[in-house]
Amino acid sequence: MTEGKGIVLPFILVTLIWSSTWIVIRDQLGSVPPSWSVCYRFLLAGVAMAIFASARRVPLNIGGRGLVFAGLLGVAQFVMNFNFVYRAEHFLTSGVVAVVYAMLLIPNSILAYLFFRQPVSRAFVAGSAVAVAGIALMLAHEAASVRSDGVLLGAALAVAGLLSASVANVMQGMEIARRLPMVAVLAWAMLIGAAVDGLFAWVTVGPPVVEARWSYLAGIAWLGLAGSVVTFPLYFRLIQRMGAGRAAYTSVLIPVIAMLISTLAEGYRWTALAGAGALLAMAGMVVALRTKQV
Repeated sequence: MTEGKGIVLPFILVTLIWSSTWIVIRDQLGSVPPSWSVCYRFLLAGVAMAIFASARRVPLNIGGRGLVFAGLLGVAQFVMNFNFVYRAEHFLTSGVVAVVYAMLLIPNSILAYLFFRQPVSRAFVAGSAVAVAGIALMLAHEAASVRSDGVLLGAALAVAGLLSASVANVMQGMEIARRLPMVAVLAWAMLIGAAVDGLFAWVTVGPPVVEARWSYLAGIAWLGLAGSVVTFPLYFRLIQRMGAGRAAYTSVLIPVIAMLISTLAEGYRWTALAGAGALLAMAGMVVALRTKQV
């Protein structure tokens, strides 16, 4: 019973906070290049996580192997994943990108099978196929919109980000991840990720650019603190306790809430095609996640 409570509260917090981050990311797409916005987010998050670790008296000295692991995690999660996501939202509405990310449990479970031999059932495969068909219908709806010229690129960017996030998720199943203090690893991963983000941004788009608009700065704070410092330790702990596949239960609820927010904030227009796609995607995820072998 205690273990159940220890899973439910983190699950609810991660779901609610991450549901809101998709529309906030959308607001970040202005005069500031996406790579710099990602850099600012995780620089703030990394500093805050290091302060939190110090306050909890968690040692930040994780050794050479720990730093290498944190660096690889940071590149996968806080560089590649988010640079792809921010760019995907330039072409697709935030809710649709969130729906694409609902497929996270698919690569999570496949990689967990390949590296840790966690079994995958036929029902999981069938449910995943239904979900992919649903997402294809939603992308077809996007292709018929005014931004049809960029929908394929947006989808490709979202899938690339999805795969990067999945690699980072499955890394939590490694022995070194279970041995090292989570907060310290995340602090280093975020700081190393922010450094790589900054280097990439400077090389590709030039010196730092900051937008003084209050909503932009508030968005950086929300994404860096609530959307990163609060959620990533909780989510990665869920992965270690539940497995990468089942931790992706959040991916079923997050896009539902994100699509509602997108409808209100972005004026997303529902059609029969988009509605059918959303229902298929959610139904497929539910079928896949109901299996006990993933």
